[in-house]
Amino acid sequence: MSSSVEPAPFDLGRYQDPLTIQRVLLNAETVAIVGLSSNELRASNFVGYYLKRHGYRVFPVNPRESETLGEKSYASLLDLPEPIDVVVVFRAPDALPGIAAEAVEIGAGTLWCQFGVINEEGARIAEAGGVTVVMDRCAKVEHARYLGRMHWLGFNTQRITSVRGGLQ
Repeated sequence: MSSSVEPAPFDLGRYQDPLTIQRVLLNAETVAIVGLSSNELRASNFVGYYLKRHGYRVFPVNPRESETLGEKSYASLLDLPEPIDVVVVFRAPDALPGIAAEAVEIGAGTLWCQFGVINEEGARIAEAGGVTVVMDRCAKVEHARYLGRMHWLGFNTQRITSVRGGLQ
């Protein structure tokens, strides 16, 4: 009878730390958005527009686009002309390991995986290369929560309540 050790379950919570998210958003200046679409109905376009409007320099990364949001679009992270603080990913989870490897190669500070972009191997590659990972969080929502106007309304408590006496 052999005993096999099962690997620990993937802990997604470690990639959703509020202080890490706030630090990333406060310190970032340049953002590459992988999968940024010129279609205004796509979430990637809305997030890119929002981030650009809030002072970040946005670099579209999409080989199917020549220009998005008034910026030249690049085929890959390796083609970007300058250092990038945050790589935001709007791609299928199975594309994440390759994107993570490119993020490490260009010396990106953070790999930010949007809602549903969850891939343990991609997170492991990025972390091994010294890149901070945020996973299954929306950059626009988190910016609005911590730095935008949502925090004025108390949404940065991570709880929405109608309790009048405050949070317990």
